[in-house]
Formats: sequence, C-alpha cells, structure tokens
Amino acid sequence: MNLSHPTPFDRLEASQTVEPTSHETGSGISRRQFMKTASASGAVIGSVMTAGAVATAPGQAPAAPETQQSAPAPPERQAANLDIPEPVEKKMGWAIVGLGKLAVEEILPAFGECSGSRVVALVSGHPDKAGRLAEVYGVAPDRIYNYGNFDTLADADDIDAVYIVLPNSMHAEYTIRALKAGKHVLCEKPMAANLEECAQMSAAAEATGRKLMIAYRLHYEPLNRKVMQMCEAKKLGKLKLFVSSNCQNVESPNIRLSAKLAGGPVGDVGVYSINAARYVIGEEPVEVYATEHRPDNDPRFTEVPESVSYTMKYPSGVLAQCVCSFGTAGSQRYEVIGEKGVIVMDPAFPYRGLKLTVRRQGADEGPPEIADINLRQINHFASEMDHFSKCIKDNITPRTTAAMGTADMRIVHAITESARTGKPVSLV
Repeated sequence: MNLSHPTPFDRLEASQTVEPTSHETGSGISRRQFMKTASASGAVIGSVMTAGAVATAPGQAPAAPETQQSAPAPPERQAANLDIPEPVEKKMGWAIVGLGKLAVEEILPAFGECSGSRVVALVSGHPDKAGRLAEVYGVAPDRIYNYGNFDTLADADDIDAVYIVLPNSMHAEYTIRALKAGKHVLCEKPMAANLEECAQMSAAAEATGRKLMIAYRLHYEPLNRKVMQMCEAKKLGKLKLFVSSNCQNVESPNIRLSAKLAGGPVGDVGVYSINAARYVIGEEPVEVYATEHRPDNDPRFTEVPESVSYTMKYPSGVLAQCVCSFGTAGSQRYEVIGEKGVIVMDPAFPYRGLKLTVRRQGADEGPPEIADINLRQINHFASEMDHFSKCIKDNITPRTTAAMGTADMRIVHAITESARTGKPVSLV
C-alpha cells in the first residue's frame, strides 16, 4: 500500500527530449538512401543554378550571376522555443553569530545547498577560527566581527539576516542587538532563557520593524510536514495519544550542562517533543505534570537534571507523554496514536536519515496495513534559511514565529516548575 501523495518536494522538472541522430543510434545510412539523397540534392542544386543564371545573346559570354546576400530570418520565422535563462535571484546575505559545533559542522556547509541565501559575515570570539572559516567560505576579512564590535553590523549593507547560534543564555542579548542594528534575525531554539527575555525579543522586533524567526528546522523538512498534513486531515481519525523521546548522552565539558548558560535537557532537546506535539495535535496544552532525575554519582548533573519525564494534557483530551535525557543512549522518535492507526517517526529529530511509517487498522479488525512513506531528503538548515530569506525578500511572515518560540518557552517553564514542586501546573 502506498500512502505517499505528490508534494512540492516530490516534483521533478520535466526534461526536453531530443531525437537522436543516426550517428548516435549507430544505424548508419544505406547506399540506396545515399543515392536518393544525392539525386534530390542534385536536382535542388540544378534548380538553384538555373534560377541564378542571366540570359545572354548568342555569341556572348554568359554574365556572372549576382551574389546572393543572406538575411536574418524575419521575426515570424524566429524559433519560438529558445531557452531564455531566468533572471538570477538576489541571494540574501547572512551573518553567522557563534562558531561552535552546530555552526561549523551543519549551518555553514548548508549554504552550499541554498538557492536564496549566502554567508557574508562571521561573528566569533575566536579570531583564528573565524579567519580560517572566512577563507573557506569566501567571507571578506572586513566582515569578520567579534562581540565587542558586533553593533557595527549596522554599517554593513550586504548583511540582511543574522543567525544566532550562541548558548541559550545569550540568545536574547544578541537577538535584540542585531534587531537594533537593522537586521532580521533567525534565532536557535529554545528562543531564550525565560519568558521575560522572550517578551523583550518580540518587543524589539516590533519596534524595529524587523522579522524574528525561531529555528524550528523540522517545519521545513518534508516528512515532518507530511505528518502535519495527515494529522490536520484526520487520516487516523480522532487523535488519542502522542508519545515522544529525545535522549542522548552528553559528555562533559559542554555548555548544555551549565545552569548559568540556561542548559538542561528540557530546553535543549525536550523542546523538540513539545513543538512536535503542537504541530501534530494542533492545540496548546492546558496542564503539565513533570518529574526529573539527578544521579548523585555523576558530576555532569550537579546543575541540570539528567532526565525529565513530562505529560501534557490538551483540551480535546489528547495526552502527550514525553521524555528527554542527557545521560542515555540515543532515542529520537515520536508516535501519533489515533482511533484508526499509528504514525511512527523514527528517527524523528536528527539532521538527516528520518524515517516515517504509517500503520492503519485493516477492515474488520484484520491485520494492519503498513506503509513506509518516502520523500526526498533535504538539508534542513538550507531549507529553513532559504525560507527566511524569502520572507525578507517578499515581506511575508515566517512559518515559525517568535510567538511559537514564546509558547514553547511557557511550556518549558511549566515543566521545570512541576518537576521542582512535584505538582501539576495549569497553563490556563
């Protein structure tokens, strides 16, 4: 059973077909064909010579024929199917702020797959690293900035967008400074360290008239978008449960293990499940209950919990059961359980290699129908950056707004509070 449906990601451009010549097909030309061609050619040549001759009196030498001047074909005879190239679309210029692992290994290489975005500036506290990367990606030396001269980005007309890839505790400060410098901002998730910072960032975007988008890259990835479409169309009937895990083993030292830098598993990896629950269920939770674990014998977790389990309850009665951890083997998946079937995305959250399977209950309670849905894999970062570039160019609202980032941070705050008190936290 094939549950795939054509999407914009499936379409391939039509190619023109050219009939092969006899040389290309290897068929050759027979003697009979050659003689026919030669006879026809002789007749044509004779006609042309006759038409070009000038009449003379007997005994006179024939006059030389007039030279025929070739003229361009008239407009109505010009080829109508010329392949005229389209105008080259202007690429938006990007500054990458923070040159850590994510920026170096994923974001900067993604520009090679962008159609509307290019990197023109780097911001880092490590000049040697920034210089080497600038050479690799063709960034001019005068477009390498540090955190001291960050505000001079305002003088660079070729920088349209700024991508904040800093520790969570620095998101608000540098987002606001970039907005005040007149730049549009794409900020990594979680949006900020707390709700107050989210409000300040949103207010700065409104005051400066610049766009602020949060980097929820899975909203720009084909398989997750397919899940959104299926759930919105109620392909599984009424939804009942959402179950998700996003767990990994984080080695020390790492900024994500620092409370001062707003680390911890909920905001870093748990937010994926929070956001996925929203785009699957299509509602905001009304209550959250959470519990956490901090092992006594592991120094990594003196400031942040190792693992957190949380349940979100929604107005329609759907329950979302999620876990996140910085101290386990990798598990990055979710299941959507409805009346008539189950959607399984496993893995769901990595940068590549995602897999989507749908199980639908067969007729008369028979065996379920199972289908893998295969769509073309894309670069998530290139897709989200090109989306934001288009939003800037065409002055449209991004798909993943600051309001979405704020809503997720509200849930993160409720999970933290519930884990601290051991009690459910109302969100209404």
